[in-house]
Amino acid sequence: MFRRIFLAAALIFAVAGTSSSVYVKDAFAKEYKIGYVDLARVFDEYKKTKESEKALEDKAKAKEKERQTMLDEMKKLKDEQAILSEKAKAEKQGIIENKIKALQDFERKTRDDLVKERNDMLSTILKQIEGVVNVYATETGYDIILNSRTILFGAEQYDVTNEILRRLNK
Repeated sequence: MFRRIFLAAALIFAVAGTSSSVYVKDAFAKEYKIGYVDLARVFDEYKKTKESEKALEDKAKAKEKERQTMLDEMKKLKDEQAILSEKAKAEKQGIIENKIKALQDFERKTRDDLVKERNDMLSTILKQIEGVVNVYATETGYDIILNSRTILFGAEQYDVTNEILRRLNK
């Protein structure tokens, strides 16, 4: 009796194991359409990246001109200070120190503003690139598109970088 129960249980487990392994095999039999993108190249060759970097560079040059004007003004004050009486020198020194503080504040604020603007620009551009990649993947039936930096090897036929660049720059 015990032997029949044991054989029946073994038969149930064997059948269950066979059917579940077929199910697992079917799950892994699906083929995926996979591609990859050289995100660094896309970012560098995207025309909006170049335009944004140029605008940021122009702002930095304008701020540098403002900084230079402030420096020239301080130099002029120091030159004037050299020929003044001791009492006038002390008054002029207070003005110079205020100008130095203003210059330091200007430099810190300018640097912070430019860094924030650059980060915002990078974020916006990366979202645009991601959007184009998502639309491309959906339209062409890709299941997965990877960043080329996350893979060790990818055959050229799976590289969709040129198509993403074409879509971005049109």
